[in-house]
Amino acid sequence: MRDLIGTYENSIDSLKLKPRMLTTNTLILGEEGSGKTNLACRIRNYVIDNDVPTLYLDFSNSNEDEIELRYKDEHFNYIKYDEGETFLKEFKTLISKRKHIYMAVNPNFFSNKRDIKSKLTEALQDKDLLDNYYYFFHDIANLNGFYTKFEDFLLYMLSLFNLKKYGITFLTQPHEIFENAQLKLLFTFLFVGKCSNVDYFNTSVLKTLPKNKFLFQQRTANRTLLFNDIKTNMVMIDEYMLDE
Repeated sequence: MRDLIGTYENSIDSLKLKPRMLTTNTLILGEEGSGKTNLACRIRNYVIDNDVPTLYLDFSNSNEDEIELRYKDEHFNYIKYDEGETFLKEFKTLISKRKHIYMAVNPNFFSNKRDIKSKLTEALQDKDLLDNYYYFFHDIANLNGFYTKFEDFLLYMLSLFNLKKYGITFLTQPHEIFENAQLKLLFTFLFVGKCSNVDYFNTSVLKTLPKNKFLFQQRTANRTLLFNDIKTNMVMIDEYMLDE
């Protein structure tokens, strides 16, 4: 089980992923080079080890030869989204076989109108996906006007949160939308990485973090009628290599 992913800065304890991780939501926020992909790969490995299939959405629309080697393990199944029947057939086949899917997708396929559901959204809300898959949303470089449609996309995400059996991990670069308190409440685990603006999450320490060092915030799991407190620790994530 690849559940040990790093260490706490002020403790000898290891940072260990637990079963709760499979059903809660994670936000990984950081600039380019902060280690977001490494951390996401660690989480993906844990989900895979728990026999839960994964759908990894790469919103920079990467070609297969542009994807990091650490993802190209025996569970790597690449597919590029389009609205054609050939794609849909291949996608459905992978889902029916519970294969782990790495899907490159251009966010322009999302609808820019709130009252119109795009074919991409319909594909992501496939019942077999909602019932069986853990989702990763990776906005690698904020390409293709992703944030111009993020408000509409957030509405889709809200429905995903309500419908899905398993959790969601969302990776992104710093953006003011993530200062929204309501959005933060959607995520149970928050891995907050290096930021260029001291206003993001209201702390200047994030500007100076080295690669793979994160401010790890975790909502407590105590039974309560209100939102539980968030505990904060500084953590160092181990670098993952494919031959590990």
